[in-house]
Amino acid sequence: MNNTKGVIAYLPLAFGIAWANWEFVLRHGFAVDNPLFKVLAMPGAVAPAIAAFIVRMWITREGFADAGLKIDITKWPYYLVAFFLPLVVVGSLVVLSPLFGFGSADFTLARGLREAMPHGVPPPLLEHPWIVVLSLPINALFATPILFGEEFGWRSYLQLRLFPERPVLAAVATGIIWGVWHYPINLRGYNYPDHRLVGLIVFPIATIFLSIIFGWLRMKTRSIWCPSLAHAATNAIGGSLLLLLLGSKNAIFTSYAGILGYVPLGLLSAWIVFTGQLKPAASAPGQDGMQAVQAGA
Repeated sequence: MNNTKGVIAYLPLAFGIAWANWEFVLRHGFAVDNPLFKVLAMPGAVAPAIAAFIVRMWITREGFADAGLKIDITKWPYYLVAFFLPLVVVGSLVVLSPLFGFGSADFTLARGLREAMPHGVPPPLLEHPWIVVLSLPINALFATPILFGEEFGWRSYLQLRLFPERPVLAAVATGIIWGVWHYPINLRGYNYPDHRLVGLIVFPIATIFLSIIFGWLRMKTRSIWCPSLAHAATNAIGGSLLLLLLGSKNAIFTSYAGILGYVPLGLLSAWIVFTGQLKPAASAPGQDGMQAVQAGA
């Protein structure tokens, strides 16, 4: 019963805070491609964490026992997966894109840099474009606390409480909700600027796969920091590299959350599901609150 009460409170908070913030910023002239948009839209980006904190503290009063705020260094292999998986996805799309007629990767990065910097690329980057690539892992590490703002809500609250006895269904449901949560900015061209309406279908499918993968990392490490790292690496390394290599012309197909991205993400998700990787391992009482949540406590 506590789970139901919490979820009913969590969803309008997570959606309401984000959508109100984004609409305010957009209606005041800051389009999604404006560099200031991400700064001004930050309250919306961390709305899932704000909502989860409010619910845990004052609505269900359940506290943070199952929030996964600690890091177990013995689980380091999963952190490596979280950090380097985007490179596997990027490599897959670099191979798949020309096979399906969506263009080959430009390893000079000139095309991608011109798209990313329409007002002019600084000469040092034109001469040494791979400086940008080398900066991406650093960007991912710095972005991890920011993406905590989403993962603390989606993976350490909602996904644990939706269908607690059926973790695969919980991942699918969370993925759909997470994808729909992005609708206001996707309709303004945030992920698929040339296919905004079709993107409303394409994006939630990608977030289903990512919910399975991030949920698996959360389950195996019992820490929200691993999926937060994975989410940051997905955006800062995977998304940025694909933009630099393949450009944005066919983003509906060639972006990380595009249709071709379904192939590597879907294969990993299928392995996770069909090998039972989302089933929680037994834990000692008090070691992790996930067992209590799954019992409906």
